[in-house]
Amino acid sequence: MSKEITFSAVWASIVETVSQLLSPHGAPLVEGGANTYAMNDFSLHFFLQIALIILTCRVVGWLGRKFLGQPQVVGEMIAGVIIGPSVIGYFFPEFSAALFPNVTKSVLYVGAQFGVGLYMFLVGTTFHLEDFKANRKKAFAVSFAGIAAPFLVAVLITPYLMTIPGLFAPTISISSATLFLGACIALTAFPMLARIINEQGLSGSSLGTITLTAGAFDDACSWCVLAIVLATFGAGPGVAVLAICGGILYSLFICFFGRKLLAPLGKIVEKEGSMSHQVLAIVLALFSLSAFLMDAIGIHAIFGGFILGTVMPRGKFVSELKKKVEPLAVVLFLPMFFTYSGLNTVMNVVNTPFLMFVALGVLVASVFAKGVACYVAARLCGEDNRTALAIGALMNSRGLMELIIINIGLEKGIIGQGLFSMLVLMAIVTTLMATPIFEFVYGRKARARGELGVNLREK
Repeated sequence: MSKEITFSAVWASIVETVSQLLSPHGAPLVEGGANTYAMNDFSLHFFLQIALIILTCRVVGWLGRKFLGQPQVVGEMIAGVIIGPSVIGYFFPEFSAALFPNVTKSVLYVGAQFGVGLYMFLVGTTFHLEDFKANRKKAFAVSFAGIAAPFLVAVLITPYLMTIPGLFAPTISISSATLFLGACIALTAFPMLARIINEQGLSGSSLGTITLTAGAFDDACSWCVLAIVLATFGAGPGVAVLAICGGILYSLFICFFGRKLLAPLGKIVEKEGSMSHQVLAIVLALFSLSAFLMDAIGIHAIFGGFILGTVMPRGKFVSELKKKVEPLAVVLFLPMFFTYSGLNTVMNVVNTPFLMFVALGVLVASVFAKGVACYVAARLCGEDNRTALAIGALMNSRGLMELIIINIGLEKGIIGQGLFSMLVLMAIVTTLMATPIFEFVYGRKARARGELGVNLREK
């Protein structure tokens, strides 16, 4: 009898312990208050979150490739939305709150920023300066069109949108509202664009170089505009001045001195035939410092990684670096970025015919302002019709960079939940459009003719 009672007590204790695994176990801040999260709770949540993120991204990415013809990166974007409050959080709110409590998201955020910055650093190492020089006029023309047309559209539609309650903050000026909406429409999903270019076999091609350069410049301009808007909302003019001037100065320093300063690292790798842990440590420290500088001045860590990557030594150095870093960056760290953004995105439904009509109008205006403008610019620069269409399709993808900037707008009170939902819809639709349109107008024929590298999605 005593053994039976003891076994029952042990079993009950095990069940209770397991059921409380995701609960906070730290001491309460005040006597009689709720428990706080202990250090072990953070690591416990982190490991379970990472497992769920990796598995969900792989599964959704495979489904996207198999049935929708979408690249892995789009699957990761959708996976983030599924894991977040829009799907799992909506149907299983208690489970979602236990797995992703707000206090643990800061840990995930750091890993997400490190991952996307590291990936963009690797993308920068594949950026060919010679191709950029050969195509710089085309890239800047496409970039200018991709900025000018969206801001012109924003000038035209913002006054009307401001008459609709709940779209913009009541106290916002028409100039700030126009700048913010223009930045949202002009944005290109730089990290996702880089991933799509890589997966479609466009790395190193003229089309890939033009698109990536134009996308990087458009994104940088959008973040600078956001800094200006935030300055008008109480952050102060120093925010905008630091972002714009600091970004320009750092870029010029890297362009003029970066290759010479980093050349000894390339010589060491060439001499030894491999990249030692010592050299890898130096490279990762430099990457982290570059990401810190761009983050600190108010642009984004991804630009610090990308800019530094463009001046890294080529040849054996790059091949060794990618061999050691790329698998972990792509499989582990990068999905954290997409998932973290999805966790902070609530897909509120625009549930009246009038708001649906407005949302459709914003979507159509955004597609024409960005995609058509970039297409026309590419044609005027001498590109053939199918190449120009491909550039327009890729530049029109906005992805989770759009979700990030509109989350900032919502958090700072620049926009309301209604416009937020409309811009989320625009971000998802334009991203889903990019790859199918690219494949239809360019990819299939170019790959059949041997003009493109291997499509990594088919591996």
